[in-house]
Amino acid sequence: MTNPPSSKKAQARAANKNSSDSKADYTCNSEPPADDPMELFRKAVGEVKPVPNDRVGDTRTPPPPRPRQFELDEKAVMHDAMSDDRDPDELDTGEHLNWAREGVQKRVMRKLRNGYYSIQAELDLHGMTVNQARTAMQMFIAEVTALHGSCCVRIIHGKGRKSATDAPILKPFTSSYLRQRRDVLAYCSAKSSHGGTGAVYVLLRAGRVVD
Repeated sequence: MTNPPSSKKAQARAANKNSSDSKADYTCNSEPPADDPMELFRKAVGEVKPVPNDRVGDTRTPPPPRPRQFELDEKAVMHDAMSDDRDPDELDTGEHLNWAREGVQKRVMRKLRNGYYSIQAELDLHGMTVNQARTAMQMFIAEVTALHGSCCVRIIHGKGRKSATDAPILKPFTSSYLRQRRDVLAYCSAKSSHGGTGAVYVLLRAGRVVD
């Protein structure tokens, strides 16, 4: 006797259900192999507990880079700038200003004339009267030495001649004023690229109080 089609379909559905249940049971109840790497790792580590972290990250901005070796070289030059090895001819000659305090080494003056020392600051006296220039230089030197210590600066006094007969005013005054300051080690006319005879390099030392 042949089973009706509906009965065959019911049997097929039942068989599929039994097969699915069997697979599901096998999947849920199965265990990973004993040599499974992940399972071996879990057993070796054991129970893992989270560790609380109350540390605050560093949000400070790192300081800008500084040329420390150059600064050390500058300090070393200022330290040994004073000695008895002084050239007596290193004096102001008129057009080219050139002066060194007694005890400043010749090699320091050569480096100053050649523009060896880095310029930490500069002051332009153009258009000032003598009194204004005196006040400006006094304030400028005080601020620079307080900020940089011993250092080299450039002061622009100009050539001061609008015609062939005009005599410079600020140039000789600048030379005279700088010689009177105890914190001025030496000065000389700048290189042509830095103003030539219209400017001077000035070597300053820190720690000197000047009225």
